[in-house]
Parts: sequence; structure tokens; C-alpha cells
Amino acid sequence: MKVSRHLALPLLAVAIGLGVYLSLDLPGAPQPVPQVSYTLLDGNSASTAQWPGKVVLVNFWATSCAVCVHEMPAIVATHERFKARGFDTLAVAMQYDAPASVADYAQTRRLPFGVAIDNTGAIAERFGGIRGTPTTLLVDKRGRVVRRFVGQPDFAELHGLIEKLLAES
Repeated sequence: MKVSRHLALPLLAVAIGLGVYLSLDLPGAPQPVPQVSYTLLDGNSASTAQWPGKVVLVNFWATSCAVCVHEMPAIVATHERFKARGFDTLAVAMQYDAPASVADYAQTRRLPFGVAIDNTGAIAERFGGIRGTPTTLLVDKRGRVVRRFVGQPDFAELHGLIEKLLAES
């Protein structure tokens, strides 16, 4: 089938729009955070069981992901903006990311939050089979995933949601 030039561009725009729409994780019913233990780059052990009472941003990323690297300063700024109010951030490097690259990135950029390397892929699997990066999850004080952003989040929207979640008792 041959598509005329006049139809090719509108069809491409529809296809891109549909792809963007399907990649969004629209808000729905909050899902409980899975029980996951992990080790941070500094050697400390942690668990999602420690999260209730805090709003937590979980960012699945990779040093080989251009969008991840591009958005990381905004993730850092978000963490710095809200950390004094009961907000925390966990960056989870994907299984395919080289541990040395992750450690070097975290150290040279002085990431101010916990960084875990998902060596086995178990963390990504427990959080719903995360495959693409970046994928960012927002967890409320009750330990529920209330929003999933696939791709770079709209940080104004994210900050508004964080404000709302921090205000909840």
C-alpha cells in the first residue's frame, strides 16, 4: 500500500500521539508498594517497609539513558526542595547498567539521595515489571503508589502532587 505524501505526515502525527498516550500511566487507584529490600551504594540496607509516613519518589533509571541523565538534575532539585518535609528519593539503577558507571555517576554528581543497583532485576519486577527508563513512581505516606510517570515527568505537575501528598495526614 502506497501512502501519499499528504497523508503520511498526519498519519505519523497520529501514530506518535497514540504512542505518547499509551506510554502515559494515567492516575488510577493507588497500588500498595511491594515489600522490597535493597542495598544502597553506601552499603546500607533499606526496605520499602521503612517508607510509611513519608512521600517517596522512586526513579528507575540508567546511566546509558539520555533522558534519565537529562532529568536527573530536576530529580535532585525536587529532592532538595521537599526533603525537609518528609520526602525522600530512591534512584534504582536498572539491571543492565554497569555498577561502576552507576557508582561513578552518583559520586561525581553528588546525588543527595539513596541509589540502589538492581543487579538481578528483582526490584523492577516487584514494582510491576519496569522495563523502560526513566520510569518514576510516587508513593504516598500510606505506602501506596499513587502515580507512575513513564518518560520524563512534567515537574510542575509532579511538584503539585508532592505538595498535595505532603499535606495529607
